[in-house]
Amino acid sequence: MTIPKHDKIRIPALKLLSEYDSLKLNEFEAPLGKQFGLTEDELSQKYESGNGKIFYDRISWALSYMNMAGLVQKPKRGTYQISGIGKEKLKIPESIDAFIEAQIKQRVPEKKEKTSSIKITNADLTPQEELYDSFSKIQLSIYNEIIDVILDKSPREFEKLVVILLQKMGYGGEVKAAGEVTQYSNDKGIDGIIKEDVLGLGRIHIQAKRYTRKNTVGREEVQKFVGALAVAQSNKGVFITTSSYSKGAIEYAENLNGTTTLVLIDGNQLAEYIYQYSLGMQTEQTIEIKKLDSDFWDSIENAEKK
Repeated sequence: MTIPKHDKIRIPALKLLSEYDSLKLNEFEAPLGKQFGLTEDELSQKYESGNGKIFYDRISWALSYMNMAGLVQKPKRGTYQISGIGKEKLKIPESIDAFIEAQIKQRVPEKKEKTSSIKITNADLTPQEELYDSFSKIQLSIYNEIIDVILDKSPREFEKLVVILLQKMGYGGEVKAAGEVTQYSNDKGIDGIIKEDVLGLGRIHIQAKRYTRKNTVGREEVQKFVGALAVAQSNKGVFITTSSYSKGAIEYAENLNGTTTLVLIDGNQLAEYIYQYSLGMQTEQTIEIKKLDSDFWDSIENAEKK
């Protein structure tokens, strides 16, 4: 039998999860392989690059998509559990694929939809477009995993993380010990500080909120942070959260007068920055695509046409 695509694995994997309290990724392989009638050779078949087993990787992708859609949750890293939504959707399994696609589309920030390289369907794409589309989907899955990992960490560690991230992004430059996490018991609304110069005359103040995805940071919280900036006599602030901001919070930040510059970074943007600046990331695989060097080939004499 042909190894099933990841979308064909979704419902069987969800049904399997409904029978257990939780399962680790490697615990799906044997029962699903048996259900699909795969041979030992098919179970152990690897990609041509040698980078992992095909069926195992497709199980991982099936679970990843369902996790992003909220059908599956991860009580701890590497462990999966069916959610309340997953149990409800399992009653009408034919609706699951459309539900997943809709939920994933919602995860792409609205302000980026027109320019984002992330696409949901592969219809009529060229091979190169399919490659870029696949790469974007891999990124989206990893962004989701980044936030999952952060939510497993303590709020204090999150504060340290965002200070390190801003330094990796170039803030603080060559200033020694440019980043500082404020005292936990008396931070006065400021979680971290980045010194922009040796004398510390220029400073960026940070507020970091490790909230669940469902949480929305409202205008009031942003206003409090601006008030904390005023007390600290600072005109530069960055508010970072793992969740999202309300429309009122975004409008308030955008309409501040020129004396205060405030940047809001939500969970989607945070994950992108962590990925882009390789904070806690490692390169898994590099794919090299080559094209003909026109200058080289044009310099070679053509054969005479008969």
